[in-house]
Amino acid sequence: MGLVLILSLFLRVMLFTIYSPVSFSDTGGYQRSAQAVLNGFANYDGTRTPVYPILIALTGSEKMLYLSQLILGLGITFAWFIIGWKASKKPFIGALIALAHTLNPGQFFFEANLLTETLAAFWLILSLLGAYFWLEDRKYQTTWLALGIGISASLAALTRPQFLFMPLWLVIFLAFSNQDPKPRFNFKPFIGILLPALVLIGGWMAWVYSRYNILSVTTMSGFHLVQHAGYYFEDLPDEYAAIRDTYIAFRDTRLDTFGTQSNTIWEAIPAMQEASGLNFYDLSQALQDLSIKLVLSHPLQYLAKVIKGWLWFWRSPVYWRQSAFTLPGFSSIMVLWVWLARGLMVLMNLVFVLSSIAALISKRLRQYFNLGSFQWLLAGSVWITSIFTSLLEHGENQRFLIPLQTAVIFWVLWISYFTWQARSANRDKVRSII
Repeated sequence: MGLVLILSLFLRVMLFTIYSPVSFSDTGGYQRSAQAVLNGFANYDGTRTPVYPILIALTGSEKMLYLSQLILGLGITFAWFIIGWKASKKPFIGALIALAHTLNPGQFFFEANLLTETLAAFWLILSLLGAYFWLEDRKYQTTWLALGIGISASLAALTRPQFLFMPLWLVIFLAFSNQDPKPRFNFKPFIGILLPALVLIGGWMAWVYSRYNILSVTTMSGFHLVQHAGYYFEDLPDEYAAIRDTYIAFRDTRLDTFGTQSNTIWEAIPAMQEASGLNFYDLSQALQDLSIKLVLSHPLQYLAKVIKGWLWFWRSPVYWRQSAFTLPGFSSIMVLWVWLARGLMVLMNLVFVLSSIAALISKRLRQYFNLGSFQWLLAGSVWITSIFTSLLEHGENQRFLIPLQTAVIFWVLWISYFTWQARSANRDKVRSII
């Protein structure tokens, strides 16, 4: 543990010294929301869920936000060490998983990005760590632990709305997961996890609805659905010609330039507001209603895009900037690291998909991999995220796995280790017979 923490701390100190914080197209929106937080939410536009803007407001500067995310990354590394160590009863397994998190550039460089993923990963690992102890021993199954899990899962959802399902998923899994031969219902996670979710997530949705008459965690849900429906916007009737034709003009330009209509909506919003005469919130609501109608009338096209988005989900991108390095020539070395690690992550994602499906079907394989409740909780969290996000969004789907990428690594390292153990035991058995 000491070696893991020393190495993880050294790497983060080095990163902070030679790599600048990086802004992306989403960063400005979070910073505007943070300014609204400082003004007492008076001008909060509801475009972003509040947890990350609150962190920006608390840190006060990009440098301090960067530093806080490096500290969160250190906490995430430590939590994965504890899970790997306790689950396997072997410290080196914990060290392997913890270092795999830190040495993955997709995670490491994201701690310098002024985006939500590192904070979301922190809340997720807290809820998963609590769930691990809950599943490990009945003595940990207290209402207080359930409340902690519920608060962490709810804050993850209010950091990245793609994790809105997490509190309910944890409730269902933990309420029925026990060591008894027959499943029995445990009311503690039902109360302890759902109560914070109702207060935090439900309270935020009520606030958004009271201000903007939109029942969602953000005021942009309608714009996100256009990522799916925009492919067949021509089928909107003439009464919506102003919205339809304006969007199609932007979409076709983007198709000619990039070969995809993904993220067209973010460029088209001002022109669509001007053409339709609708304000930002009314346009979002209108697009939500129109998109749902288009999806329902084009089920096969929608399903095709869902499948394509699901495939994108497993791409394992690395969000970084070579120009952010302050030491000349250092970025060239990093390019090789990034490409090697990304290739390895894509391979691990493939192994995860195939092995989790195979283990779900085969009892013998489940025993061979030594899979317990916690491993299935991780696998279910990743699978639900992949499906949930693909149903709602068809844009930057490859970004949605980032907060849970280490869960995939944990699964692959776990089954690899126990496969090796089983094969070694079989070889020893054959030798003893001979």
